[in-house]
Amino acid sequence: MRRLALRTGVRWKISIAIAAVGALIALALSLVVHNAARVSMLENAREVQLERLLFAQRLYEATNTKKPSPKFGAKINDPSLPASLRSRMQDDRRATHVDEYDDGVPDVWAAVPLANGDVLSLHTRFADRSATVMGDLDRALIIGSVSVVFGGCALGVLIGGQLSRRLRKAAAAAGKVAQGNTEVRVREAVGGVVRDETDELARAVDALTDALNERIEAERRVTADIAHELRTPVTGLLTAAELLPPGRPTELVRDRAQAMRTLVEDVLEVATLDGASERAELQELQLGEFVSRRVRLLDPEITVRVVHESWVSTDPRRLERILGNLLGNAAKHGAAPVEVTVEGRVVRVRDHGPGFPEALLREGPSRFRTGSSDRSGRGHGLGLTIAAGQARVLGARLTFRNAGPAGGGDTGGAVAVLWLPEHAPTNTGSFPVLRQTGSA
Repeated sequence: MRRLALRTGVRWKISIAIAAVGALIALALSLVVHNAARVSMLENAREVQLERLLFAQRLYEATNTKKPSPKFGAKINDPSLPASLRSRMQDDRRATHVDEYDDGVPDVWAAVPLANGDVLSLHTRFADRSATVMGDLDRALIIGSVSVVFGGCALGVLIGGQLSRRLRKAAAAAGKVAQGNTEVRVREAVGGVVRDETDELARAVDALTDALNERIEAERRVTADIAHELRTPVTGLLTAAELLPPGRPTELVRDRAQAMRTLVEDVLEVATLDGASERAELQELQLGEFVSRRVRLLDPEITVRVVHESWVSTDPRRLERILGNLLGNAAKHGAAPVEVTVEGRVVRVRDHGPGFPEALLREGPSRFRTGSSDRSGRGHGLGLTIAAGQARVLGARLTFRNAGPAGGGDTGGAVAVLWLPEHAPTNTGSFPVLRQTGSA
């Protein structure tokens, strides 16, 4: 049976815990105070009743009458005298007795044995004062308990809110780190004057981030070194293949040697882009005209449509590299016709093939993953990875999606969209304020 999971914030958990503890303490103290006050009032009533009885006894013995004074209400040998007092009278001792009822008003008895063997007793019901005092006390205890609960809840909201804000800041910073922004430090994002376990968590996450960065950098250096060392033998292999006699085997050797050289160059470029040391060398150019000219050189059969011309400041070499990889990916894995659309600072490349695999749409481009289950599976999966890396250097955003069937024989296809920024990073890594020089 599936359990129902309730999601509550730390703020409310702390508030409920403090309010519950405050309620239990207030209830316990209220019961203690109530019982102590009740016992004290009853003891006081016993003493008052006994003093009145002794005064009535002295008056009775002084007047030497057969009946006590009716002023105090004392009686001789009262038949309604409680049994506990009767037994105490046999021991020749004065005593008191209290009967409590549901209405909270007690009956207080006092009895004293006389010299002639009679029992002088006094019976009074403390109606008004005791009930009023206990009622006021109970109301004060209830009001105080409710105030304590609400005060504890407010204190819990305050404390829990501060802790919750610190945890949310830590989670947001950790999310940025997970997205690739390794410059973010969780400890700095949390901030605050009070130091608690949140700071320990932040330091642990920062230490983990540094360790991962060091490992990634080490792997990147190893990859770059391997690719760099392979360039010389692969170049020699390609040169040696050119010396082979003409024929089908020679063509196969040359083709594989050239593919290996391309792979080594791509791996070296990916390692360089992963190092985050690349900087854009900016030039101002008309985006539509530039894309149209480069696409015609790459493949004259591709349709280029310029919806709106715009001047941009970007690195033309890197932009050409992105266009070449996107068009190469469309030619290898998609289907004709391939369309390129330029609208302002946005460039769209669309084919009419089976579309991008779900893993790429969900996780983004990944090296050496070609999505062979969905597409033809040719290549090494580095083209889109390089395009995404070059887009990051330009400060641009490269997104991928699939176009759904739209009728009229349209079979959908894959759509890659390059969003160029208004202010691209320079070769120093800064973002200059650019002037719009014109439009077409």
